[in-house]
Amino acid sequence: MQKTTIVFERIRGKPTSKQYVEIVERKGLGHPDYIIDSVCEAASVALSKYYLENFGRIYHHNVDKGLLVGGRATPFFGGGRVDEPIQIVIAGRATTVVKTPTNMYVIPVDELLKEAARSFIKKNFRFLDFDKHIIYESRIKPGSADLVKIVEYDKSEVPLSNDTSFGVGYAPFTTLEKIVYNAEKEINSPSFKQALRESGEDCKVMGLRRKDTIHLTVADGIVSHLTPDLDHYISVKEEIRDRILDMAVKMSDGMNVEVDVNTGDMINLEKKNESSVYLTVTGTSAEHGDDGNTGRGNRASGLITPCRQMSLEATAGKNPVSHVGKIYNVAAYKIADKIYKECNVFDEVYVKLLAQIGRRIDKPLMASIQYISSEKITSGVKYEVEEIVRYELKNITSLTDLILRGEVRLF
Repeated sequence: MQKTTIVFERIRGKPTSKQYVEIVERKGLGHPDYIIDSVCEAASVALSKYYLENFGRIYHHNVDKGLLVGGRATPFFGGGRVDEPIQIVIAGRATTVVKTPTNMYVIPVDELLKEAARSFIKKNFRFLDFDKHIIYESRIKPGSADLVKIVEYDKSEVPLSNDTSFGVGYAPFTTLEKIVYNAEKEINSPSFKQALRESGEDCKVMGLRRKDTIHLTVADGIVSHLTPDLDHYISVKEEIRDRILDMAVKMSDGMNVEVDVNTGDMINLEKKNESSVYLTVTGTSAEHGDDGNTGRGNRASGLITPCRQMSLEATAGKNPVSHVGKIYNVAAYKIADKIYKECNVFDEVYVKLLAQIGRRIDKPLMASIQYISSEKITSGVKYEVEEIVRYELKNITSLTDLILRGEVRLF
């Protein structure tokens, strides 16, 4: 009988929020890494929904190997052009044929994935045209027989893990983590784009806290055809800075806040034509300046956090039924957050779930719960923690629907 070992362990050290230096990063909507993560995830969701609607179950697939090759563009004040399109390639495995007692069905995998990519671009970008600016390619092949059998094993209502992997989550977010996450969300919000149409979707926020001073470095690809000259560009930069500074100060718990925007600019006010600034034609550096790879961006926290325990597993594109590289990262954050809020005695909580291929996903090989607390932890608290873990694992299959509805954070 499979049984999960739960280890509850105090760890020593200062909580992240009390350490002298903290670094946090978020790659935003238009960043090439975020784009390719999103396209891979949209592909998985499209396949999952097709399988469900036509056959009543989600078949084996993992479309989590994506590459975005940047194009070439020539932006200039008041205009610009895309000279060479962006290339998006998705590789992976999927069920391409479904056999029933009465028929055999060929799944239109390539068409589903391409339309999913097109829909994501159309929904999220104002100036990036999928048909004009992107060359799309998918290289999907059937899965190996052993993995397919594991995923489609019918003798248990609970899926079996199709990988030996682990998920990591923590709670709570620090003040800096909240600010960095929300700064990017603010810049890419409809209200922000309505007020500052020149602000591109490609936004990255790097946060540094030194004791009680927060320093944000924001990169935002300003849209060239909406920016007639250098003076206008500078005014847009200043407006972005002021808006993010105002938001960050309100969230800073009284800490000092500094904000810089597009620090790579080389502005010469005396010889304006010699200036070099961050302009984009389409709102993303993918048009010229950068490439993207699935899994190189944000973790399941929505952030990149070198001061925290975290997994390097890519969540995007993995199937939402049995791939613990996705499911366990989502579950770990959910469990950590619940332990922190309901027990109310911990400074920090870290959760690690270790899967073993072929085991039921509700029975991980190990559930490690580590905590930092200034309080004495009683046996009653330990029991409460273990009950939370058991409850969330028992109900882990409910995450599949949440993932398909886009109601959980993946990157």
